[in-house]
Amino acid sequence: MELFLCLTIAKNFRFQNPSWYFFHLIFNYFCKKNSLITTTDIFTITNQKQFEKIALKVFRFQHENNAVYREFCDFLKTEVQKVKSIHQIPFLPIQFFKSHSVVSNSNAIQATFTSSGTTGMSTSKHLVTDVSVYEESYRKGFSQFYGNIEDYVVLALLPSYLERDGSSLIYMVEDLIQLSNHPESGFYLHNHEELIEKLIELDQSGQNVILIGVTYALLDLIEKQQFQLQNTIIMETGGMKGRRKEMIREELHEQLCAGFGVSSIHSEYGMTELLSQAYSLGEGVFECPSWMQILVRDTEDALSYVKEGKTGGINVIDLANINSCSFIATQDLGKKNPNTTFEVLGRFDNSDIRGCNLMVL
Repeated sequence: MELFLCLTIAKNFRFQNPSWYFFHLIFNYFCKKNSLITTTDIFTITNQKQFEKIALKVFRFQHENNAVYREFCDFLKTEVQKVKSIHQIPFLPIQFFKSHSVVSNSNAIQATFTSSGTTGMSTSKHLVTDVSVYEESYRKGFSQFYGNIEDYVVLALLPSYLERDGSSLIYMVEDLIQLSNHPESGFYLHNHEELIEKLIELDQSGQNVILIGVTYALLDLIEKQQFQLQNTIIMETGGMKGRRKEMIREELHEQLCAGFGVSSIHSEYGMTELLSQAYSLGEGVFECPSWMQILVRDTEDALSYVKEGKTGGINVIDLANINSCSFIATQDLGKKNPNTTFEVLGRFDNSDIRGCNLMVL
């Protein structure tokens, strides 16, 4: 059919050299076709070579179609044709999502995810033109690390997120709750007594449970009840939200392990500006799904990278974010381990992000 279409076009146009035109038409058509990136390409990545090949395709696509990202690359004097590895790809500072519309197509906006922020602070806006890509990303990501969602009752203790609109985390958890197909799955706001009763009942029945909670709310819960859970995964999503004093991860997880009676605390690493999540099954060591990777940049030179085991700024490659920007320089500090896992060690303070700030100006 495709060949017939090209032949018809060539036949109906009169050129001095129709055979040359025909070849040119065919060549351009298949070059353009082969340059297209599908979600199937993204979500079926199995090795590093494949990841890098698709990442470079996504980079070229977003440079061409994302005006904000292209302007940023031009500011850095990036020569697209010379970018041959993921380490040469420019990473857009995450602050751009607070001041610009970061999109790579002109399709209608299906959802707008916003970050939480204290009064007077500007918040990030992630304009999503195809929410089905987000749904496929978190569904496949969850399955990669935890298996079938229907094996779990999903309980969510996310009061600060439920109390505002535009949370990508609430969107994801609400969908996982529905996909679990368990009538016991659901959200809890401030009804701690009901949650305590439900957790104990489900755990004692042998039912696998995942309790997803914002950090301060999980601490509030174990102050009211000391648990001894055998069949429950506790997953914290971070965030004291000004409700409690900040503490280092080791101290936090020690308290949560003691309070819930579990041996490890799981964690989710995601953000408003991304469409994928990394997961930690304990000890604060995160692993990415196959279409997501992190690089660690030098805090003194945002365009350079540090070796494994060294602390620096976290750059995220999220290929699922193809309709926005897949290459984001975050304000998180972390380090990469030799086995491709990584750890999140904290945040830049305002004086530490000068490398990124210079690029935002």
